[in-house]
Amino acid sequence: MEIPGKGGPILRGGAKTMPAEVDHIIIFVADPERAATKLRSIGFTEGSANLHSGQGTACRRFFFRNAYIELLWVSDEAVARSEGVKATRLWERWVGGDGVCPFGFAFRPRGGEACTVPFESWDYRPEYLPRGLGIAMATNTDVLNEPMLIYLSFAVRPDAQAGAKRQPLDHAIGAGEITRVEIAGVQLNGVSEPLRAASEGGRLQLREAIEYGIEIGFDGEIQGRWEDLRPELPLALAW
Repeated sequence: MEIPGKGGPILRGGAKTMPAEVDHIIIFVADPERAATKLRSIGFTEGSANLHSGQGTACRRFFFRNAYIELLWVSDEAVARSEGVKATRLWERWVGGDGVCPFGFAFRPRGGEACTVPFESWDYRPEYLPRGLGIAMATNTDVLNEPMLIYLSFAVRPDAQAGAKRQPLDHAIGAGEITRVEIAGVQLNGVSEPLRAASEGGRLQLREAIEYGIEIGFDGEIQGRWEDLRPELPLALAW
């Protein structure tokens, strides 16, 4: 089985390359235990979970050398829909519905290079971050048929973390680095400027499809293996 729309044209951003790279891939999930169990069952090692204090969300994570997969859900509806958080539209993305994209992509500076936010954005200061740090939320926040886009100026590669922040990076299937991210979705043939900017240089590959899905490739896909994780997750993996 293939992800929706696979085999159709890839829609890319412009040719200009910006010094930003994918930090993590967010998948909004209704049943985090079922989703995490599915990833573990095919040979992925789970890292630490996280609770986003003051935001009303929580997550489970799977780390690779250069990025990670985050399974995100709303843990406290009242907080997630509160005045300080509601503009993120996290609640609406988690609840889902027709035409609502259940994905998000977080970016960071690439290789320690100085980097401005790679798309138009607004500043979000969640309670769980230390004072002085914020999240740049792309201005397509309200465009719910597109993935949520954020930029973290302070983020670094998982394999650059040390001490208590170091996460397990070894997986039974041998996956090391994420080398391809392709999203299939509804109305992605006419994307917003933030999403077009985020996809520049091949950071994301976009496909028009009748339903949402992500395909992640690891290590140049040299093993020639592929697995569809539906229905537990709208995700396919190639390694």
